[in-house]
Amino acid sequence: MHPQQQDMQKDTLHNSRKLLIRFLNKMNEKILVPVLGESITEATVAKWLKKEGDTVEADEAIVELETDKVNLEVPSPIDGVLFEINSKDGETVEVGALLGSISQNGVQPAEKKIITKIEPRKSENNVINLEVKKETPKVFKEPEEEDPLILTNEVKEETPLILKSENNEDKPESSNKNKEILSPSVRKIVVENKIDLEKVRGSGKEGRILKGDLISMMGENPQPSERKIKYGQEERIKMSRLRQTIAKRLKQAQENAALLTTFNEVDMTGIMEMRKENQEDFQSRYGIKLGFMSFFVKACVAALKMYPSVNAEIDGDEIIYKNYYNMSFAVGTEKGLVVPVLRDADQLSFADIEKNIKTISEKARDGKITIEDLQGGTFTISNGGVYGSMLSTPILNLPQSGVLGMHNIVERPMVVDGEIKIRPIMYLALSYDHRIIDGKESVSFLKMVKENLEDPRRLFLNI
Repeated sequence: MHPQQQDMQKDTLHNSRKLLIRFLNKMNEKILVPVLGESITEATVAKWLKKEGDTVEADEAIVELETDKVNLEVPSPIDGVLFEINSKDGETVEVGALLGSISQNGVQPAEKKIITKIEPRKSENNVINLEVKKETPKVFKEPEEEDPLILTNEVKEETPLILKSENNEDKPESSNKNKEILSPSVRKIVVENKIDLEKVRGSGKEGRILKGDLISMMGENPQPSERKIKYGQEERIKMSRLRQTIAKRLKQAQENAALLTTFNEVDMTGIMEMRKENQEDFQSRYGIKLGFMSFFVKACVAALKMYPSVNAEIDGDEIIYKNYYNMSFAVGTEKGLVVPVLRDADQLSFADIEKNIKTISEKARDGKITIEDLQGGTFTISNGGVYGSMLSTPILNLPQSGVLGMHNIVERPMVVDGEIKIRPIMYLALSYDHRIIDGKESVSFLKMVKENLEDPRRLFLNI
C-alpha cells in the first residue's frame, strides 16, 4: 500500500474514534463525587439507592456517601436511566472521582454497545471499510413455571403431633394417650425450639405435657443468644468512617488536653414548676413544647459570659477568646454520635432554641445533616440523662475547652430549710481543659449554672 494511503487510513481511524467518544460522552451524564466540605478529601460509598437499569429523576438521591463527619446523598444530575455504576459499595473515592453515569435517552445497561476494536479492511479502489463489533446481549432463560395454586373448598384436619415410643408395653396405655395429644401452644414451642419430648416430664392430668413444663425445662437449659445462632461465636465488621473519626477525636482529646471534671447537683423543682404552669400557653403561641434544653442553654450562655476562659480555646502558645456563643449539643443516631451546633445562642429566645434544636436533631437522625451544621461550636452540652445515666465524666469536643454533662432526674431526699423533703435532683458534670481553665473558674462556672437552673427567674434578670 502506498504511504499516502496508509496516512489517510490512520487519519480516518483517528477521526472515527474521536466521533465515537464524543457521541458516548454526549449520550451519558457523569455522576461525580461532589465537594464534601472543609478538609474532607475522600469518602466511602455507603450504598447505592438505585441499581443499574433503574429510572431516575433529576435531583433524586441515587447514592449515599459516608465521610468522617456526616453522610450525604448524591442526586441525579438529569432525568434518565442509571446506565453504569463505576464505584461499588464500600469503595473509597476522592472528590471529583467518577461514581457512575446516567443515560439521557433511556438506554438500558444490557443494551450497551461495546466497541472492542476498529480495524481497516483491505479493499480495492482504496475504499476503507470500518467494522464495529457488537457484543450480543445475554439471553437469560426464564425459570420454569411453578404449578398454579388451586383453591378448593375442602378443609383438611390438622394431624395432631404423635409421639412414638419403641417400648409401649412397659407404660400404661392411658398415660401414653395423654402424652401423645398436645395443645397447639405446646406443639408450637416444641417445633420452634426442637424439644425432645421424651425428656419432658408432664405435670398435667395423667402425665399430660403442659406449656409450663416446656418453659420450666428451657429455663433449666437456656438456649444461646440469637446473635450467636445467626452470626456464630464471633463476628467482625469494618468500622464506619464516622465511628473511626469519633474514636480518633476522643483519643486526641485524652492525649492533648489536661482533662479534669468537677461535679454539682441541681434541684429541678423551679424549672419543672415553671414548665408545668406555662407549657400550654407556650405551646399554643409558638407551636412547640417548652423543654429542659432551652433552660440549660440560657444558663450556660450566662455563665460563659461571666467566665470567658470556658468559652476559649488554645491555639499553639496563644489563647483565643470567643465573644460569640455557638452551643454544640450531642445527638445519638443509629450510625453514631454527632454534635451539631446551635449558632448565636445568646441572641435566641426560648422558643427559637427549642425550634432549632428540634430541627437540627431531626436532620441528624434522618442522616440529612450537613458539614456546616457541625462546625464552629464553642461549648458543648451532652445529655446522657435521656438514656438513664446517673453520673458520667464527658470528654471534650476539641478544640473546645469545656463540656457540660446532664444526667437523669431522680427524686432524692434533700434538706430544705432544716426539713427533709423529696426533690427532683439532677447531677451535673463539667469536664474542662485544665491548661486554660483553673479550678476556681470551673467550680464557679458550674455553681452559676446551678443557681440559674434552680431559680430560672435569674435568666430573665441577667444576674
